Amino acid sequence: MMEESRIQDIEIHLFLDALFRRYGYDFRHYAKASLKRRVLATLAATPYSTLAELIPRLLRDEDYLAEVIAQLSVPVTEMFRDPHVFKALRENVLPVLKTHPRFNVWQAGCATGEEVYSLAIMLDEEGLLERAQIYATDINEKALHNAEDGIFSMQSLPEYQRNYQHAGGRARFSDYYVANAGFFRIHERLRSRIVFAHHNLVSDGVFCEVQLILCRNVLIYFDNELQKHVLGLFHESLARSGFLCLGTRESLRTVEAQSLFAPVDRVAMIYRKNGIHA
Repeated sequence: MMEESRIQDIEIHLFLDALFRRYGYDFRHYAKASLKRRVLATLAATPYSTLAELIPRLLRDEDYLAEVIAQLSVPVTEMFRDPHVFKALRENVLPVLKTHPRFNVWQAGCATGEEVYSLAIMLDEEGLLERAQIYATDINEKALHNAEDGIFSMQSLPEYQRNYQHAGGRARFSDYYVANAGFFRIHERLRSRIVFAHHNLVSDGVFCEVQLILCRNVLIYFDNELQKHVLGLFHESLARSGFLCLGTRESLRTVEAQSLFAPVDRVAMIYRKNGIHA
């Protein structure tokens, strides 16, 4: 008899193939171990005992799709996460953006929005917010909805305040939100500068030319083939000598990727576009 784990792997393959063929969402090149955990968590949230039983619902119940995408994507983030990265952006990238009369920024995989609001705060403090058009994208509609609202739990506030100070914040963090019972909301002045939109890094293409891309701790969930594809998309999306900021646990491991970008700050994972596409 075939081992249960082998049967489960076959079912995961069929589940992901059904998701791709029915709706066009391609998770087949995500890193296998973490994806398997998330697929099984998706199953655990249903009354079904096997993925084989869940596949017909996936195929026929369009309303169920948003729940599946929310389970499979990874909306984990925080404000000014890795403060040294935001400090490096302030010191190495924003002075260059100041030379542009207007510029575009793309936060790819924005999750629930904490990092893109951190960026907006930093741009505001450098007098650049009015010159910037910020795009924040994700495939998770639930996360995008939360991001657009800009409402966060007060429980996270002490950590966010510490991160802000360590990132070189120049004001009081409380200048950027309105507190309410148990929650705080980012000021409309910052929220209005950000366009939140659905974009799939796996299947969608370039949507505009940008001077800075932030995509932090997203590539770690992709296999090498998909990482290469996404880095190529970023290279095409960046203006000449534009900046790319990745997560601190990520790397440009392939020769192809290393030819696309030159390091600016290896610790903060900030790179600059090379002129020649490999």
